[in-house]
Amino acid sequence: MGPLKAVVIGAGNRGNNYSDFALDEPDRLKVVAVAEPRTRFREKFAKKFSLAPNQVFKDWTEIAALDKMADIAIITTPDQLHVAPCLAFAKGGYHILLEKPMAVSYEDCKAIFSTCESCDVILAVCHVLRYTPQARKIKELIDSGVIGEVMNIQLLEPIGAKHFAHSYVRGNWRDRDTSAFSLLTKSCHDIDLISSFMSGSKCIQVSSFGSLQHFKPANKPTGAASRCLDCSVSSKCPYSAQMYLDLVQAGHTGWPVKVLHAEPDIENITEALRVGPYGQCVYEGLNDVCDNQVVNMQFDNGASVSFTMVAGTEKVCQRQVRVFGSKGELSCDFDSNHVRMFDFLSEERTKTSLLEEMTCAQSSRLSGHGGADFFTMESFVNAVENKDQSLVLTGPKESLLSHYLCFMAEKSRTENKIIQLTDAPY
Repeated sequence: MGPLKAVVIGAGNRGNNYSDFALDEPDRLKVVAVAEPRTRFREKFAKKFSLAPNQVFKDWTEIAALDKMADIAIITTPDQLHVAPCLAFAKGGYHILLEKPMAVSYEDCKAIFSTCESCDVILAVCHVLRYTPQARKIKELIDSGVIGEVMNIQLLEPIGAKHFAHSYVRGNWRDRDTSAFSLLTKSCHDIDLISSFMSGSKCIQVSSFGSLQHFKPANKPTGAASRCLDCSVSSKCPYSAQMYLDLVQAGHTGWPVKVLHAEPDIENITEALRVGPYGQCVYEGLNDVCDNQVVNMQFDNGASVSFTMVAGTEKVCQRQVRVFGSKGELSCDFDSNHVRMFDFLSEERTKTSLLEEMTCAQSSRLSGHGGADFFTMESFVNAVENKDQSLVLTGPKESLLSHYLCFMAEKSRTENKIIQLTDAPY
């Protein structure tokens, strides 16, 4: 029958990453069209996948208006632009790979859920953390009962200081009006992971605290300019936009500099820093999303969970997980290749190696998120090939629940009260 065919809606960083599966596995997936409003990104994507002019579009509505041309739609538009293309392509019979978050309101998430269900199309939301070898092994060990009943989980997301400055102070996810709150845009991954680990129980109440503590005008250094290239104290600032030029000078043209320009060089990155948001001072006040937040969750079996996300870290998005049970405990740092377990009865410490699974993913072009991008695409393509939604770990039901928990946690933070989850979609 040949490979599955895909249309790609949004040719930015994530659209390129997921589409790379077609280069790794050309017998299983072929990109047949792209929609991207930015000329340079559109042209670069078309060249990468050898697309003819009649396969290249500025707007996704042009593809949606045509007869169905592919099996799947990979939707990686900006967060606030997920809903319309997702609904249109689902109604057109396309199976959907949707970048997280599903949408920036719970009502829109429910619309995506119900439309994909009624149209009988497979939906995979890119909560890629579930697909990491670390998360899958932790889930396997929890479900096996080796640590007894889960009593508490602690999950830390160290976002990374410069990563936060790039994406959540200067970048696309810096303010709620054009994107959404940071717990949703950055850490719905993590809330989804907690939901997976606790799948045998229901979350019954949630509380959350957090703020924009550091990246605001009150903390702007004396003498700092509005733009880093004009700033006399830039060399003393860890968040100086000079970092983009340093990366290009060192020969690095991938993320994050490729976000500034499709084909980065010193000249065009310098120009981007002079006129665009990535060259502005991080204390200029362009951003309004939390740079630190905690979420506390109570489950119906008595277990509790605490999640922390924080900007000011050395590690970049390498989660740290601790699971405490009645018979033992698990621990895992996601930048390691093993899960550690301590058994309370024998007092033995063991390590479960993940090296084989991680090596498989890291040999792929989709090595992002510790190989999770590869496993996400592998799962989705496998599900479509076999017409089996259950092969997707983050389908409509799972994703709707994790998004609901994010919205309720943010409600707790903004209203400063504990939220009772009386209408959770379990």
